[in-house]
Amino acid sequence: MFTGIIQGQGKITSLRKNGAECRLAIHPLFTLADVTDGESIAVNGACLSVESHSRDGFTAYASAETLTRTTLGTLRNGDLVNLERALALGDRLGGHLVSGHVDCLATVREMRPAGQSICCRLEFPASFGPEVIAKGSVALDGISLTVNDCGPDFLEVNIIPDTQKRTTMRHWRPGVRVNMETDLIGKYVRSLLGPWSGQTGPSGKDAGSGAAAEKVPAINRELLLRNGFI
Repeated sequence: MFTGIIQGQGKITSLRKNGAECRLAIHPLFTLADVTDGESIAVNGACLSVESHSRDGFTAYASAETLTRTTLGTLRNGDLVNLERALALGDRLGGHLVSGHVDCLATVREMRPAGQSICCRLEFPASFGPEVIAKGSVALDGISLTVNDCGPDFLEVNIIPDTQKRTTMRHWRPGVRVNMETDLIGKYVRSLLGPWSGQTGPSGKDAGSGAAAEKVPAINRELLLRNGFI
């Protein structure tokens, strides 16, 4: 589990492909002390396990599933990535709960100044729209951000100067694709309400289990009246 508060950046020093998978070597550009093999580190928002480490950095293995669902497969030597170590029990939760499991890719469409901040508009697959709400949270390339505005297939976030300085977003430009993780709580709420609302999940399947979804009545005025809620 992560918070979306980026601890620093790392530089890709090696990419070794193995079929549809890849081993990455990353050199942190900040002090990353007491790393242990097997611990989780979010790389641009994707949770990876440390295979080995040294004073020069660490290696992690990205599976075909990870490379398919994230932008990690497009990285090249010398590219910078956002890094965050897993949250320790008792740590301050400065951002929001982030699982490190990327849901989809979002594309930067517009970047405009807003004082010293930058207002950034991104588009994403409409199937994830129900999991994005105004003033809710979203993780973009691992960065915890507040949704200023949103629609069925877009959202806008405000990037403050400190975030610009500490993360890779200062290199974002229109057309750049970034890893997007929707709000963790929102996903569970959507799944739980799916059988009653008739909504489908991002895969196109019923948000609830198939058999249960057919038997559960829709939430409407008549149901609420019958159960004493109105």
